Amino acid sequence: MLYPADPPRFMARVPHGYHDLTAIVEHVGQGGFAAPAQTSTVAARSIASSARIAATAYCLGTPLRNEIEAREPGGLDRACEATTKAITARFGASVVDAKIQAHVVTVDNG
Repeated sequence: MLYPADPPRFMARVPHGYHDLTAIVEHVGQGGFAAPAQTSTVAARSIASSARIAATAYCLGTPLRNEIEAREPGGLDRACEATTKAITARFGASVVDAKIQAHVVTVDNG
């Protein structure tokens, strides 16, 4: 099966799943930095003109691509099609407008 029934656990294996700020600050601290890590969250909107473009960007333009290729070599087209169907079912086939965010982590190591 290309996609497991438990997407959150599946996504935890790719960088998108690395979002727990407490854990990130702890991991940075374990790296031997003298100063504590500082974090900020940047919120934005991601807008694609169609469900297909959103699916293609997500499947081919993020670290998820490596997971897809590892599970099914040559399966990128099938993954894009399945993702397009899922996005269309949830948001419609036209413009897809969704929230995105990133955590920025910095350390002033003097």
